Amino acid sequence: MTFGQQMLFFFSALGAFNGLLLGIYLLFVKRLKYIPDFFLGLIVLTLSVRVGISVCFYFYPDWVSIIPHLGMSALFFTGPALYYYIRSSFLQEKFDLKQSRTSFGVLTLILGAAGLLYLFFPITWDRYFGSFIYTVWAVFVLVSTYQYYIFSKRAAKNPNQFILPVLISNIIILITYQLISTGWIQIYCAGGSLVFSFVLYANFLILFSKKNDQNSVKEINKYTNKKISGELADSFTSKLERLMNSEELYKNPNLKLSDLSDRMNMSAHQLSQLLNDNLGKSFSTYINEYRIGEACEKIEEGSFLKIEEIGYEVGFNSKSTFFSTFKKIKNTTPLLYKQSQIPSDMRFQSSDL
Repeated sequence: MTFGQQMLFFFSALGAFNGLLLGIYLLFVKRLKYIPDFFLGLIVLTLSVRVGISVCFYFYPDWVSIIPHLGMSALFFTGPALYYYIRSSFLQEKFDLKQSRTSFGVLTLILGAAGLLYLFFPITWDRYFGSFIYTVWAVFVLVSTYQYYIFSKRAAKNPNQFILPVLISNIIILITYQLISTGWIQIYCAGGSLVFSFVLYANFLILFSKKNDQNSVKEINKYTNKKISGELADSFTSKLERLMNSEELYKNPNLKLSDLSDRMNMSAHQLSQLLNDNLGKSFSTYINEYRIGEACEKIEEGSFLKIEEIGYEVGFNSKSTFFSTFKKIKNTTPLLYKQSQIPSDMRFQSSDL
């Protein structure tokens, strides 16, 4: 191997190696801490396997012929992984992981059947199954693009700023390999692997720049006047109260600051400023006051629910949290508060009994 070939092999394999490490990290280190990262890891891993094997086979053609087919087979999962990456990014906790498991199980069975086809009819596999894999990938890219368009129109804001770069990267890599297969790009190794390396590092730069932008915004906000003044604060407060009273968002035990800020059409930072500096309350205190207020109303109305059931009804996710919050806000326990609502003569009668 000449020096020029060595350099080409190095740069061609570099992106595949780094992509392989990133894919393994997202799949096996982070695991399912954030579902979209799992599918992103699968995308990067399958592409890295495909690129890495093609590079090695290009420079070392004496390898067993089935090895490049293993790289091609990895692409069979790239399209579905992209589809579920976009879907899980937008749906978040509403995403059904069982559906994706079923889909990948079916794909594995199809790939296993194709493997048997290769053992008995290798020429047929070479002619048709490679085209079938690229077709499946292309179909999923088209469906994913349409899905991104639909979700981005419905969503108030993009939940994951990395979705579009990942989608565009898949489109670029797919088009590159299609051009290679049709003969438009003559250098097989450099065409696919170098484009993959370029796209991978470009995505890293995009992600890094976005993080820097976010840090810059945080620094600017850190030194700005925190208190929202005058009529603007009154307007925000009135809107917030109407929203809480009409839709009873506080009953959602998983309500987060970002969820409420989305409904208010303002940033989480602004909402936090409004609560802390204008109302003098933290987000949790503000929400819990609504919950305890409704709990008191239910107790005063003589609800037939048990004390702990009332806590769950108004938005608390545990009995202990409800009791401790009630004591903190009302300076008494829910049970004592309930007893205080019973007329004194009835308490005496019940004690006599």
